[in-house]
Amino acid sequence: QDGQNQDGQNQDGQNQDGQDQGGQDQGGQDQGGNGGQANNGPAANDFINIEDVQPNSRNLPNGLAANGDGGSTGTFTTNCGTNENENRNSDNVIVAPGVSNGAQHQHDYVGNQSNNAFASDEDLANAQTSCQNQGDKSSYFWPVLRIQDGSDDIDAGQPGGGQDGNVGKIVEPAEAQLKFVGNRTSDVVAMPKALRIITGDAKSFTNGLNNANTSWSCTGFEDRQVTDKYPLCPQGSSVVRTSNFQSCWDGQNIDSANHRTHVDFVEADGSCSNGFQAIPQLQVRLVYDVEAPQINNGQVQNAFAVDSFPEQLHKPITDHNDFINFFDENVMNEMVECINSGQDCQ
Repeated sequence: QDGQNQDGQNQDGQNQDGQDQGGQDQGGQDQGGNGGQANNGPAANDFINIEDVQPNSRNLPNGLAANGDGGSTGTFTTNCGTNENENRNSDNVIVAPGVSNGAQHQHDYVGNQSNNAFASDEDLANAQTSCQNQGDKSSYFWPVLRIQDGSDDIDAGQPGGGQDGNVGKIVEPAEAQLKFVGNRTSDVVAMPKALRIITGDAKSFTNGLNNANTSWSCTGFEDRQVTDKYPLCPQGSSVVRTSNFQSCWDGQNIDSANHRTHVDFVEADGSCSNGFQAIPQLQVRLVYDVEAPQINNGQVQNAFAVDSFPEQLHKPITDHNDFINFFDENVMNEMVECINSGQDCQ
């Protein structure tokens, strides 16, 4: 499991227990297709009314479970915008460096403005940033959300877009909150420059749930989290995507062959195992003002969905999030001091 077992995820707000709403089947096969504007998802079975979900909080206030003695309780928030300048591509420099369209789906990028498949660490270190704090040149990126309303976006005939079955109108987040929090049992240490972390699995529909780490909800209902369904939110409520990253580091490596074993989730008691060290935990909260799709007779209209690899059928379980640390060393040290001293900083 590469340290990604579900036991240790619940204290990072990632508890998978009880989250399976039965959406791991193909959903919509009885329709004679997979649903969706390009007939590759999402299907009606991929949605659930948030009011039908039992409260099962995975993300308590400040992202931390009730604190025992000790621990690091501060927070550090960085404001990097909502990708107002539409900085997007279908590369992934972490898993497919040097490969154009390596992701086969579009990513939104905030923070570092030079992230593409061919960017070196030097390129990223010297890039412009959308963050208000110019000492944060980190790269934050996630698959875009689209509304499948029959319209096309500018990438309709392009790799990563229509050529890979990703169709519809790309929606910019209304909010993109980037917050780093502490560890329940210990102080945190600084992240090394160029540390890469991927949370979730873009291929979890076919790979299985070992590395899945999705969290869908609605504003006003964020004590109700679903992993393998998109939420149908009532009028006046917005869709929320939350990603809580691995927060234990092996103390040596900025990446690993499978991009996972150099970092880990905390154990059930909140501690890091195997001699790993606690680092600030990145929590990304994305809010989207999209209307709930209409579902009639097993058919879905005006669906929303995250971009995906073609064979993943736009399943909600495939949501994922990526981070590359390029904080200025002094700012990273400020973050660590803030978190360890219990302050809320930005």
